[in-house]
Amino acid sequence: MPPRRKDTVLVSERLVITPARKSDFEDWSELRKSSRKHLERWEPLWSKDANSRADWTRRTHAWKNGWKSGRAFVFLIRRLKDDRLVGGISLTNVRPWPASAASMGYWLGKDFQGHGYMAEGVGAVCQWSFSELGLYRIEAGILASNLRSRKVLETNGFQEEGHAKAYLEIAGERRDHVLFALVRPDS
Repeated sequence: MPPRRKDTVLVSERLVITPARKSDFEDWSELRKSSRKHLERWEPLWSKDANSRADWTRRTHAWKNGWKSGRAFVFLIRRLKDDRLVGGISLTNVRPWPASAASMGYWLGKDFQGHGYMAEGVGAVCQWSFSELGLYRIEAGILASNLRSRKVLETNGFQEEGHAKAYLEIAGERRDHVLFALVRPDS
């Protein structure tokens, strides 16, 4: 049984990490709009109505269903000192025993780069997923050119495991990715 969505709050040194709430729409939409040029090069093509209320409604519906099924856990990240939304982290493709594994993805608004927020957030979500979800393995794929993302993963103990051809569609084309994984420390 997955943890209750509304009861889940992760707090790290500088961040509060929670599932998205209705009240997050304006902050989420503004951050995604102001960071669009930065984010588009790392993400799948954006829909024509990206960051609209309809887009938000579709996403939050899917996120709630993913949480209920125990197959996906999507979080938003806010700074503790001023409640500013800085980005998001997701655990998707959650696979039960015997795999006990998930895929991790994340994004950060352009103005929040270089402060260690994502490394801190990834660490908190990994710790939560090991203790609360009982996962043994968290996987992540990055574009080879994304050196900041590589640093986030390596800072948290992820190890490079290989390369995957045409792994994901990014900015409208299939792109190769470098694959990383973190195995639960007590394994």
